[in-house]
Amino acid sequence: METTKVSVIGCGDAFASGGRLHTCFYIQTPYSRLLLDCGATAYYGLKKRGISVRDIDTIAISHFHGDHYGGVPFLLLEESIRGREEPLTIVSPPTGKERIARLLDQLYPGSEALGKLNLMFKTYIPGAVVQTDHLEITAYPVVHADEALAFGLRVDVGGKIVSYSGDTAWTAALIELARDADLFICECSCFESQLSGHLDYRTLLKYDEQLGYKRMILTHLGPEMLIHRSDVQHPCAEDGLEIEL
Repeated sequence: METTKVSVIGCGDAFASGGRLHTCFYIQTPYSRLLLDCGATAYYGLKKRGISVRDIDTIAISHFHGDHYGGVPFLLLEESIRGREEPLTIVSPPTGKERIARLLDQLYPGSEALGKLNLMFKTYIPGAVVQTDHLEITAYPVVHADEALAFGLRVDVGGKIVSYSGDTAWTAALIELARDADLFICECSCFESQLSGHLDYRTLLKYDEQLGYKRMILTHLGPEMLIHRSDVQHPCAEDGLEIEL
């Protein structure tokens, strides 16, 4: 039986609380290899786990904060040096190509990596489906820093639905994202404190029954959540965790 496997490459917050790497989830099916986000330290995690970057065909970026897309320039630079010919699709909020090009130029001036690769950039349209060769992504605007253009993502891949909140405060969009998802990856930065643009566990519990997921793991845990792990009823992600769907 064909399976979809989700590997947690990194599940930390922006400050790598608890020694966790920045956000990155690797979704593997018989026909596709997808990264959900690729934060600044996530490229190290891919190498540590022996994942062939050459096999990755799609990178989906939830929003433009460094702990969610800061690792992309390193991936593109190395692939350009290695002479990658395989196509790579990057799906992101609007301005993705421009932001990645600027970031590459700041980190590695003159590399011209984008021009050496077979890249396709696609942009989310709220509520609409973005298709690649082997998967579909539906994006929903969520509540985070306005400048980061944050989306939650619902990915239909390998006959399974993997939904991902991205970074967000509570919003009704999470109900649409999580409904019937085989796996709902939900950020939960705080236990009960209110942090702008992020979820806390007490609030999540209030709406839990409305979410309708089949399975959920919590990610992006901050110091308060780590202290209260014994009080958390839901599974929490750990770097290196593998989930078969």
